[in-house]
This record gives sequence, structure tokens and C-alpha cells, in this order.
Amino acid sequence: MSLTDRREFLRASGLSVAGLVLAACNSRGPEGAQKLLRYAERKNESLERLLVRHTAMDHGAPGARIAGDAFPSYFTANVVPVWDPSVRGVWRLEVGGMVQRPMSFSLNELMSLSRRIQRVSHYCVEGWTAVADFAGVQLRELAALVQPDPQAQYVDFQSFDAGYHESWDLESAMHPQTLVVYAKDGAPLSPAYGAPARLHSPVKLGYKNTKYLTRIEFMPTRNGGYWTDRGYEWFGGT
Repeated sequence: MSLTDRREFLRASGLSVAGLVLAACNSRGPEGAQKLLRYAERKNESLERLLVRHTAMDHGAPGARIAGDAFPSYFTANVVPVWDPSVRGVWRLEVGGMVQRPMSFSLNELMSLSRRIQRVSHYCVEGWTAVADFAGVQLRELAALVQPDPQAQYVDFQSFDAGYHESWDLESAMHPQTLVVYAKDGAPLSPAYGAPARLHSPVKLGYKNTKYLTRIEFMPTRNGGYWTDRGYEWFGGT
């Protein structure tokens, strides 16, 4: 099943679940629907984990052009977050948590690791899709360096964008197209798109792809996220 086919299937499944929830609300009121909502969420996540095959690769829609400056930018702070070395010191990416060798990387150190360039789609929960060329280091390479504990089954991605963070399942994080990105469309990331570095993978919806990265933490359990704590789906797969 292709990525597009899976998204259509999940969308249709979501509509079916929504119908069940509405029926529950009509018969027992919103409070009575909470158990059904939680049940539906668990079942949807199980279905997504089954359908989001981590051997599938995204290469952008056939014939699609990169969005360039038309690629939407977004952040939660009141203004575009900008790392100010005079205030915060030199930017570094901390990688730790349940790992054998916690490490810290400067931007130059990240760029000295194996570089991957990929033209992929970015899928927004609002329904739009944009294509971009992203360059960075595979998260699986960083994981190999820090050596996560076998009990670490989740990863939290933290930022300096007003406390934004999102946690992922380890399998999605280790997908070969999950990158810590430092360049977009052949140029260094600009502040609008998450500089100095951001997370990006086509296997997750846009709100799961944390920008303005500061820390990657391996964990035994998941801990939510900025949007998932506000009611968005935690798994957020495409």
C-alpha cells in the first residue's frame, strides 16, 4: 500500500470513528463518549502503526516542484524564534536521556557527519502538502553514536520555540528518512524554517516535526507534546 493510499484509508477510518463518537454524544452526552474516544484513539494508533510501514520511502509527488519560499513557516512564539549567541551562547544540540553516551553537537559537528539530501513531501494536518529538498543527518546515525538503552522506546524532540516539543515512537524516529535538518533547498535553514536545526520526516505530520531543536531525549515512555497535549493525535503518522 502506498503512502497516499494509507492516508486515504486512515482518513476514511477516521470518519467512521467520528460517526461512532457522534452517536455516543447524542445518546449519552460528551462525558459518556470519553471511554469510546479513548478506545477509538488506541485502535487508530494500533492501525496506524500497522499501516505506516517503516520500509516505505517518500519521494514527493510525481512531477512535483519544490515549494521554495511558498513553503509555509510556523512557530508558537509571538515572533520568529532566533537563536542569539550573545544571550544563549553557542547553539548546541544535546542528545541524551536513556543512552550510554550522552553527546552534544555544534552545528559544524552535525554537518561533519554523513550528509543525506532528500526531496520529500511535508504533510500538514490542515490538509496541504508541500515538497522541499532537506539536507541533514539521519537520526539513526546520532542514535548509533549515543547508544540508546534497549528500554528506550520513545524519543522527545525539544526546542527553543516557547517550549515546543513532541515525542515520537522509536520506530518512526529510526526511519531512514527521519533527519536532523540544517539546510533546505540548497541553503542553510533560515529562522522561519527552524534554524539552526530542525527535525523532519515524511512519516509524520507537520506538527510532529519539531523545529528550532535544542535537545533529543530517549525515554522509556512517551510524554505528549505541544499539540498532542492540546488534543491532536499523538502518533501523527502519514
